[in-house]
Amino acid sequence: MSKEPSVRACIRALVKRFGRLDALVNNAGIASPGNGPVEKLDLREWNRRIGANLTGAFLMAKHAVPHLRRARGAMVNVASTRALQSEPDTEAYAASKGGLVALTHALAMSLGPEVRVNCVSPGWICHKPVRKKDHAQHPVGRVGIPQDVAELVAYLLSDAAGFVTAQNFVIDGGMTRKMIYV
Repeated sequence: MSKEPSVRACIRALVKRFGRLDALVNNAGIASPGNGPVEKLDLREWNRRIGANLTGAFLMAKHAVPHLRRARGAMVNVASTRALQSEPDTEAYAASKGGLVALTHALAMSLGPEVRVNCVSPGWICHKPVRKKDHAQHPVGRVGIPQDVAELVAYLLSDAAGFVTAQNFVIDGGMTRKMIYV
């Protein structure tokens, strides 16, 4: 993702196979947020996370844009609620996801009106069973599932979202709005 020749080849192969590109979803990256104490965070690890989570999305956008413009397409970047709130020792992940939110609105200004660009920031999304108390932490009463995010992304790529651009949609069951006192 963070190597421009690979990204260029990917987009070329895709357009060669399908003849066009209507949409781009930037969802690749390093998922684990923890990086240890900031004073021990190795610059290589910082650069690896920024490269995978942010630079990769930039490169995909850069090489997809000519095709998306022709198609009057749409792009969705997948960030995280970590762009908006943090836990200790997550600097590299949080910075990369915050960067995606900013990249989204910058691209929307640069690419409009031909290409709409939005961002989705999922919270706790899980495909395996979790404890009852984990579900109870969410105002909606459950942890999110991949389909929740997929349906929002599908909407944002569709013509139904034709008046939506430069936005960051938090999809977290209300968790970032819940006040927690310990």
